[in-house]
Amino acid sequence: MNLPDYKNIKIAFFDIDGTMIDIGSRKITPNMLETLSGLQRNGIKICIATGRPPAILPHFQGIDFDAYLTFNASYCYTKEEVIFRNPIPAADVQTVIRNAAKIHRPLALAGADRMGANGSDTDLEDYFAISQHNLEIIEDFDELSREEIFQIMIGCRKEEYATVLEDVKGARITAWWDRAADIISATGSKGYGIEKVLEYYHLDRKQAIAFGDGANDIEMLQTVGLGVAMGNAGEDVKAAADQICGTAAEDGIFTYCRNHGLI
Repeated sequence: MNLPDYKNIKIAFFDIDGTMIDIGSRKITPNMLETLSGLQRNGIKICIATGRPPAILPHFQGIDFDAYLTFNASYCYTKEEVIFRNPIPAADVQTVIRNAAKIHRPLALAGADRMGANGSDTDLEDYFAISQHNLEIIEDFDELSREEIFQIMIGCRKEEYATVLEDVKGARITAWWDRAADIISATGSKGYGIEKVLEYYHLDRKQAIAFGDGANDIEMLQTVGLGVAMGNAGEDVKAAADQICGTAAEDGIFTYCRNHGLI
């Protein structure tokens, strides 16, 4: 196996929950902030790659990311422009809403500029709480459902996936938590979004590194030249990665980047 060329790294992609932020503490550490700023000082672009909508992205003092891959990279943008957009087909949005109602599951819809839910349950509320945001039930949910939707969030278990996606042709489930799921365009993934961002910056995959911990990070880790799984990642994620660093709680990314001369 050839050793990675760390001097060739020009861009880094980071999942948020369980990667940059420890799910237990729900806080970013000073060392993680130093990692992000240190990478930029060394000429490496830093990008968020998350299942979160733009509306609930964290803001870290002193850190200005170069690009944002939101909704599991179905909506990718910089401060200046949108790089890539990949909404769920309108017919599939309505089908998922009907399917969820059959099993008495509320859900939240997210567009580029706003989001809202048609009800709540413990799983969906706890899912939003992980990102330290409250689930908002809105009166104009039907109107929102007819707008451009990039992600549907629903509390559910794996055995409910088939029912949720019954008769759905252009959307799929991606999940990083066993009590909820994100539904995105069938052609969407963090890996596909990264390809679009690399194309935008005229960079090769060998110049990219990514860090992640969830099942929805697997394609991302396989798309870049160097995919690094967190120590707290599942075994399937670790198997898909090129390397493994320490856990989010123990500043695994900071130690990894320092040891390999990236910061």
